[in-house]
Amino acid sequence: MKIAKIPGRVRIGALAVLSLILVAPALAADDPSIKGSLRENIQSSMHEFINNQTIGDNMYVYDAVAGKLLRLRLEKLHDGIVKKGDYYVSCADFEDQLGRKIDIDFMVREKGNRLITTQALVHSVEGKKRKYHLE
Repeated sequence: MKIAKIPGRVRIGALAVLSLILVAPALAADDPSIKGSLRENIQSSMHEFINNQTIGDNMYVYDAVAGKLLRLRLEKLHDGIVKKGDYYVSCADFEDQLGRKIDIDFMVREKGNRLITTQALVHSVEGKKRKYHLE
């Protein structure tokens, strides 16, 4: 059996495409038009929501798919923010009581001259995305 040689440029191109495929899911969506004080206020609203929902070191979120309450410890807020309908959406990484990585999306909405985080939704568990619908 004869093995075909692959030119160097093709190999490099294939590696670049493979790298993008592997890295793309880890990159959060971001709308670059959301900037300055708007971006800061969205993040601040998320921090305030998390702090208000935290008892001890844990935030509690109901997982409707699993039908149970998750006890979550914040690891970090993501920088990415997008707008979906009337909501700004951003997310944060948490670890649950079983040591699993849980990605939570936060819905942030304008109310007068303030931004209010209204809800936290389970976006993914151990990197497996959940579907939810926003109107």
